[in-house]
Formats: sequence, C-alpha cells, structure tokens
Amino acid sequence: MLISSAYAQGSGGGNDLLIQLMPILAMFVIFYLLLLRPQQQRMKQHREMVANIKRGDTVVTSGGIIGKVTRVKDDGELEVEIADNTRVRVIKSTVAEVRVKGEPVKETA
Repeated sequence: MLISSAYAQGSGGGNDLLIQLMPILAMFVIFYLLLLRPQQQRMKQHREMVANIKRGDTVVTSGGIIGKVTRVKDDGELEVEIADNTRVRVIKSTVAEVRVKGEPVKETA
C-alpha cells in the first residue's frame, strides 16, 4: 500500500523535468549577463585603447610605470621614456591606461 502511493507521486510527466531545469538555465543566463558579457566588453575597450596609442601619449603600464611614448613599433612594442634619456621597451598589451596630452590626472578620493 505504501509502495503504490510512492509510484503514483512520481508519475508527473515531462513538465516536472522542465520545471527542475528552469533554475539551472536561469543561473547560466545570470552568469553570462553579470560576469562574461562585461568582461568581453572590457577586453574590447582595452584592445581599442592599445590599438590607438600614438607617439606623445602618456601611458601607465600594469606594473605601475608611467612614461611618455617615444616610438610605436608594429611588432607589438612601445618605446616609453620614463625619465630624461631613459627609455624602456614595453609590450603594448601591458599598458593599463593611456593619459593623452592635456588630460588631467585622475584623483582618487
């Protein structure tokens, strides 16, 4: 008698499976919207920023070095002057920020 009632409760059809999968699908949608999509947009903005670096721009590398671009090479490198007569070669992708001539320094509160 107890076994037959247990079988009766389990026979709901295909609707139960769809209802059980809805929270999982909703989690994937939320994961995409909150994590993956913004990261893709930031990567796209960084690629555009790096592609538009020109001579005379002030750049900040991801290592914290601030300098002025003296030469842009086609092979993915920049020559950055960090002090008088001190130039270093930097890979373009390591540039974290570009401060164009005349742009004020961002102040943090």
